[in-house]
Amino acid sequence: MAYRETVLQPYRCADEIQGQRGSRLRVGVRLAIDLGSARIGVATSDPDGLLASPLTTVMRGRGDLDALTGLAIGHEAIEVIVGLPTGLSGREGAAAAGAREFAGRLAGRLAPIEVRLVDERFTTVIAHDALRRGGRRSRDRRSIVDKTAAALLLQGALDRERLTGRAAGEIAEPDGGGQA
Repeated sequence: MAYRETVLQPYRCADEIQGQRGSRLRVGVRLAIDLGSARIGVATSDPDGLLASPLTTVMRGRGDLDALTGLAIGHEAIEVIVGLPTGLSGREGAAAAGAREFAGRLAGRLAPIEVRLVDERFTTVIAHDALRRGGRRSRDRRSIVDKTAAALLLQGALDRERLTGRAAGEIAEPDGGGQA
């Protein structure tokens, strides 16, 4: 038996699934946003959509939409993904309503760049855990957890698109206001 037949090769398997469904990952940089009450974590992908990386943190409040718009345009993003906080049951609460409203305002500024809402369950918890395991103290984690959570959100969206051939999440409807 050949080595290739006995070892699981996840990327090879994903490519085979793509070939069977005739789907391809769209080429272009994506940004992801993890909205917090005080900070907004931002992550970016490489143009081939293989890897998501933490990018920066933007302070929430006046000027946050300007900063995010500048990042999306500066990185020539083909889409921006906004985390949609849902409960374990899948229900949406006040935080999800706030994320939808924020995504709508951002979409109004970025059109024709799509803004998509993607379920972000557990991204912040997983980010905290990964940083803790990496030796980061609690105080040190605060400054990077949001952009790390955004990277986890983006990587999940990229992987989903790679496997299904469809962009993850739902399109945010633009709100014409776009004010911070």
